[in-house]
Order: sequence, then structure tokens, then C-alpha cells
Amino acid sequence: MKLTIIETGYVPEPLRARFKSYPDMFNAMFERHGAGIKTDFVPVLEGAPLPDPAGLDSVLITGSPAGVYDDFAWMNPLRNFIRRAYQARTRMVGICFGHQIIADALGGDVRKSEKGWGLGRHTYEVVPSRPHFAPGAATLSIACSHQDQVIAPPPAARVVLRSAFAPNAGLLYDNGAALTFQPHPEFDDDYASALIDLQRGNVDQETLEAARASMSMRSDSAVLAKAISNFLLA
Repeated sequence: MKLTIIETGYVPEPLRARFKSYPDMFNAMFERHGAGIKTDFVPVLEGAPLPDPAGLDSVLITGSPAGVYDDFAWMNPLRNFIRRAYQARTRMVGICFGHQIIADALGGDVRKSEKGWGLGRHTYEVVPSRPHFAPGAATLSIACSHQDQVIAPPPAARVVLRSAFAPNAGLLYDNGAALTFQPHPEFDDDYASALIDLQRGNVDQETLEAARASMSMRSDSAVLAKAISNFLLA
């Protein structure tokens, strides 16, 4: 099965010498946890055209420093791509910005949260949603890095992952072919920790210290990665 990754963001410039690109992170994740999933990617930031989603096996939209309220030339074509993919029932996954832009395109409300930055490892409650999302755990602890959130999901979405900080952190859509998450199962701990350190001077010290401490918590990224793989291969 071929997964087409829509690359909507780059690793921050100060970290590029140390870490792989986001498509490469996802490729490594699926090599570990998604037997049978092969990937290619579309670099929309470089002007690459979006393919016809009806002709794709499956799609994943990456994280990005962009917000859905930004006015970049690639955003409205991406929204149209998402709507066409949804109509065609092409399997679609969104992570962080991908989670947000899919919600935005399908009628949700996405904004910069008044709660501020979510950094480090957060723990989310799993809302049972068999058969499409059944990770086999009551909670998942996954790295995150975001200010924006889905404030109100689209009418066609159901919450499958939530926390007090991010009540709409995972959404499964009524067509059964779209599943999106705010946290990042593709991030390894070194990269998640580097993102925390990069916020020094931008985020208050208490938030930074709590984020650093949270990274000692056990990661459930592998569990979420496997659940996403199962969804794509179903």
C-alpha cells in the first residue's frame, strides 16, 4: 500500500543538521510499525502540485509551523484536496497541523488556544471507537508541540482522543476514512526535547520545566503509530 505524505512544514532551521525531515520521520515510523506501507511525498511548500486524491491509496498531512488562519498560496488548494479526498473516501491521516487543516476544511473551528503552548509529553484519554481506532489502551502519552487547537470539531467528526488541555486531540470522521491527531507519534524523544529547548525565551519557565519533566514519562508513540498503521491498512 502506498501512503502519499503531504509535506506542509520543515524542521526548524536550527535543528535541521541534527534531525531528519518530517516525511523521513514518518517513513521511519512506518518502517517500524506499518508493515506493508510504502511512502512517497509531495513538497507543497516547494510548489509541487497536489495529485488527484481519488487515485491515491492513502494520504497523510504533516505538521507545520503554519496556522490555518495564515494566507499561504498552497492552503486553499490543500483544503480542496482534503474535501475531495473525504468525498472519495481516500484513507486520510492528519498530524498536528494536518489534524487542524482537515478539521478546518471540513467545517471545524481551529484557533490559537488561550491555554498557550502544549509542549513535551501529554497524556490523552482514549475514547473507544471500534473498529477504526482501537489502540488497546485507556490512555496514551505522546509528545506534542502546538499553540493552535481544534476548538470545535466538524459536525462529521467524533472525538477519539482527549485531554483537559486538548479536548479534541483525536478525531475520527463519519466516512470511516479520516483519522487525525494533535500529538506527534513520529517524533523521537531527542527531537521532542529539542523543540522544548528551542522555545526558551518564547515560553514561560514554568511551562518549559514541566515540559522537560514530562519527557521522563513512558512514551506510547509506538502504540499510536501501530493504531494509525492498522487504520491505513484496514
